[in-house]
Amino acid sequence: MSEAPDHFSAASAVRPLGDGSYVAHLHPHWAIGDKPHGGYLLAVLARAAAERAGRAPLTISAHFLSAPRVGPVLIRTELLKSGRTVTALRAVLEQSGRTCVDATVALGDLPTDEPAWSDVPDMPVNPPSGALDLGTSEARKFFSLSRVCDVRLDPADAHFVHGGTGAPRLRLWVKPRAEQPDLFFGLTAGDITVPVTFNLGRRGWAPTVQLTALMRAEPANGWLRLVVNCAAVHGAWFDEDVTVVDSVGRLICQSRQLALSAG
Repeated sequence: MSEAPDHFSAASAVRPLGDGSYVAHLHPHWAIGDKPHGGYLLAVLARAAAERAGRAPLTISAHFLSAPRVGPVLIRTELLKSGRTVTALRAVLEQSGRTCVDATVALGDLPTDEPAWSDVPDMPVNPPSGALDLGTSEARKFFSLSRVCDVRLDPADAHFVHGGTGAPRLRLWVKPRAEQPDLFFGLTAGDITVPVTFNLGRRGWAPTVQLTALMRAEPANGWLRLVVNCAAVHGAWFDEDVTVVDSVGRLICQSRQLALSAG
């Protein structure tokens, strides 16, 4: 029996066509309205690249050119470099003949040994009892993926929840509801946060223009811990940096994006 599409692994699966291209079906549960979530799109592209190369994604850098709709998409891959340490591919997500996301992916072997040095955020392994559950009926207006993702916010930073304002910084815990996190969900987690500009009173959709993520390790079972920061907001433009740490304190993903916020 195949997995339900609520499972992240099934919803982000790709099917090869035999010529370096792949098809996928973007699921509505992983969308904001009718627009698939940006981190979810990265995972779909990274899965196609990983299948083509037979290696794990190490980095992905993507430009979001046009928002696709939920439904079928085509992913074209192009081999840029095949090396002993790194394979580089271009992966382009298309829908109805239109290029929606254009990404470059570096692939290789993720390290499995302990890091020689690491500086990761200090957060509890599990969300504390006072953490804000974005799956409750009252909080779902802030987070559209609550049916498939369990997300808890640190209330000390989430000023927007109660109508307040504060610095554009957040801390949160996340895991998929139907299965344990894998490497590709770790990539999605680098973009799973509500926009940090919510803390500045800027609500609404915040489309990503460009996002680069570094994959550092396979996540252990359990909650992923996220620290989200912003360096500057200039007009409608803002940046968002996310550090993702797993339940055993291992750095999983680092992402940085440039996005547009609602006024």
